Amino acid sequence: MPCNLFFLYMLQVLSFFQEGCMACMEQEPITREVAAAHALPVESINPLKEKQYIDQYKLRVTPTILILKDGNVVERFEGVVHREQMEEAVRRYL
Repeated sequence: MPCNLFFLYMLQVLSFFQEGCMACMEQEPITREVAAAHALPVESINPLKEKQYIDQYKLRVTPTILILKDGNVVERFEGVVHREQMEEAVRRYL
């Protein structure tokens, strides 16, 4: 199975950010810590450079964190999310 298809069958985190966004800079280490604690892949995406994601995921603000299971969005966080909230969401789908 190709590597990129492997991620469709597990939890994955998409982290949408903008350069210079203070809230995004605050969110980034929280997202990385939670992902590392659960061995989850994180894809950091600047939607201003990859505009197809804006419509695909109905993005309105950054930071936006999406948790995907089997390729489907199961959790969505807009703005800074605390580690405890993100941990709780991840545990629901493991």
